[in-house]
Amino acid sequence: MKQAPYEAPQFTLTNDKGEDVSLADYAGKWVVLYFYPKDDTPGCTTQACSLRDARDDLTELGASVIGVSKDDAPSHEKFKTKYNLNFTLLSDPAGEVIEAYGAWGKKMFGKEGILRKTFLIDPQGIVQKVYGRATPMGHGEQVVAELKRLQAGE
Repeated sequence: MKQAPYEAPQFTLTNDKGEDVSLADYAGKWVVLYFYPKDDTPGCTTQACSLRDARDDLTELGASVIGVSKDDAPSHEKFKTKYNLNFTLLSDPAGEVIEAYGAWGKKMFGKEGILRKTFLIDPQGIVQKVYGRATPMGHGEQVVAELKRLQAGE
């Protein structure tokens, strides 16, 4: 895993509405980019709801939340509706962006898959913080605290 800070890999993926979304669309803003294994599974739901609940604080800090998994747009739309998720979910079926961010690798029992990772990207497109194996419970609060710290220049 690269050590922050470093330039965030650029990407364009499809969102839950079937529209293309690029990291470049968020130039000038903080981005909370998180990778997760699968829609509507226990850990992924806990993490998504934690970020949902922290969204107002993140918005006040000028940050947008983007979730990425291999799930397709209809799955993302269903997941967002079921849990009232208030942020963008992107589909990466080929796993190219997942790989570019180092969010693919060995999991428990030697199986490979998407690793639960979160990246805080600054308004200049630089990754400032990486959560290597994000803990789903309380992740939103953790991200808010770190973003405040980064913005204060600590």
